[in-house]
Amino acid sequence: MEDNPKQEGGSLEYNSYREPLIIPEYGRHLQKLIDQVTVIKDREERNKAAKYVISVMGSLNPHLRDVPDFQHKLWDQLFIMSDFRLDVDSPYPIPSREVLHQRPEPLKYPQNFPKYRFYGNNIKYMIDVAIKWEEGEMKNALILVIANHMKKCYLSWNKETVEDEVIFNHLLELSNGKINLFKSNEELSNTHNLMKVNKKMSNKSQFSSGKSSITKNPHKKKGSNQKNNNRK
Repeated sequence: MEDNPKQEGGSLEYNSYREPLIIPEYGRHLQKLIDQVTVIKDREERNKAAKYVISVMGSLNPHLRDVPDFQHKLWDQLFIMSDFRLDVDSPYPIPSREVLHQRPEPLKYPQNFPKYRFYGNNIKYMIDVAIKWEEGEMKNALILVIANHMKKCYLSWNKETVEDEVIFNHLLELSNGKINLFKSNEELSNTHNLMKVNKKMSNKSQFSSGKSSITKNPHKKKGSNQKNNNRK
């Protein structure tokens, strides 16, 4: 078997024997054109050729060709496709191989291992906000809203029942002991009422998701009317 098989009577090569494309979206012809521009010795001619290549790349997206940010992207891609060997005068900062392969920093998640996943992270944010509020009726009302919402979330997960003391304990723990409803005579909303709210929200969500899948079939209706007309 030959090392580089070619079609009989021609010089067509198999892609498996060619160099891999750096940005495949532009195709092999443009990659070869950039390789030819890279080896041009005269700098002025090389600059003209690079601008021509940019115009060819921009013709693939003519509606974005004259947008400054898009032009910057094209020049970056030109240097990347030349394997950073192209030496031309760029209107934008020339990217480097180190920056291209630089790994992004890991994202910071609000909670790595939340103990009570059924409450969600927003509950923790609300508790932190409530702690910072001044003492008064507004703060007490906010804490009561948070506690009722926690109870509703718990029932969505448990689907049975929950005592108010359980929610008070969780709220005390999540607030680092700064919100203690055991000292008050507050009572949370009735479990039955909260279950009805959860069921209503669940049915509404199912209805809205299923509504989009219900479509009328005008052809069926037309055929039905035509059948009725034939009977007449």
